[in-house]
Amino acid sequence: MTQAVDRPRIRLKPKANARGLRHGFPWVYANDIVTDRRTRKIPAGALAVLEDDKRAPIALVAVNPESKIICRVLDRDIEADLNADWFESRLQRALEMRECLFDAPYYRLIHAEADGFPGVIIDRFGDACAIQPNAAGAEAHLEVLTDALVKVTGVTTVLKNASGRTRGLEGLDDVNQTLRGTEPDAALPVPMNGATYMADLAGGQKTGLFYDQRPNHAFAARLVHLDAQVLDVFSHVGGFGLAMLAGGAARALSVDGSAAALDLATKGAEASGCADRFQTRQGDAFDVLTQLGEEGAQFDVVICDPPAFAPSKQALDAGLRAYERIARLAAPLVKPGGYLGLCSCSHAADLGRFRDASSRGIGRAGRQAQLIHTGFAGPDHPQLPQLAESGYLKAVFYRL
Repeated sequence: MTQAVDRPRIRLKPKANARGLRHGFPWVYANDIVTDRRTRKIPAGALAVLEDDKRAPIALVAVNPESKIICRVLDRDIEADLNADWFESRLQRALEMRECLFDAPYYRLIHAEADGFPGVIIDRFGDACAIQPNAAGAEAHLEVLTDALVKVTGVTTVLKNASGRTRGLEGLDDVNQTLRGTEPDAALPVPMNGATYMADLAGGQKTGLFYDQRPNHAFAARLVHLDAQVLDVFSHVGGFGLAMLAGGAARALSVDGSAAALDLATKGAEASGCADRFQTRQGDAFDVLTQLGEEGAQFDVVICDPPAFAPSKQALDAGLRAYERIARLAAPLVKPGGYLGLCSCSHAADLGRFRDASSRGIGRAGRQAQLIHTGFAGPDHPQLPQLAESGYLKAVFYRL
């Protein structure tokens, strides 16, 4: 064990928000730190003691001098030892909640800071887990984390997914690895909301499946009737479309730019027993929406679940314009009395801005709307109240 007295000390500037950190905010930005030569020499991922400007200790942190988020809070106990017991205890706490919420082992097990693991995402697919270590501290402790994960959950396969923008910002590599067991040689079936989805853990987007939309899929499925025609845009591996077919829709059209994702969606439809009611259309979503409008296509339910159009504050204005454009192109495709669901996973676009952009787009399309439901990520994606970024997902449903 490395005692606190032996760990480097990092000090806040006098104007930094030490109170916010003491009350649960988990990040320290580089411009809030006294960055001297010793601080800059701390290896990325190393542990240090964070102090206020008067040198009173605040927390044990993982440090990355190359990142704008120079410190991530790990523990309020500055003497804490990040050993197997530390990791197992936190994993067990997270597992207990998921086992209470879900009757099968298919969920997000660790949602980063909100589960006490800064920068760590772990999605579980039965006997396999995919880990995204998106911070230098997570990367530095990956081996002990993996051992603890296997011990606590009993999974036999653990994959490291190194894709994503965040690792680049942390100065980390983009090399995927098989950490335990054998990499699956085919997509894994995942039961959810009465449908079966196919998750490509090795070659798919992120960890292979987006669990966060589970409750919004379920709400969309409640909107369909037996002869409903539905459109799922940015469908990935079948997302909303398969859930609505499981809910009783007559036919679903899934649109995505990725042929590989649509192939998995088709396999999911086959596994769900609804392949005869499922169609796909590959192409740029904006182009396909425009084409469907020109064709005079009409649907009972239209869902648009795009990637993050506003991944940062700098991209916010352009992202809001893109959300408005999506709504403007999608609204004319909804039959009178039908439903339009619009989603955003951009943490920079808060709910109010996203909802306003969506409503503007619907109005510009000449449609009148009732906002009937606002959805968020499921409970396996808990929010840390002090960190707005942990509540990134929004879904707004309108009746037109």
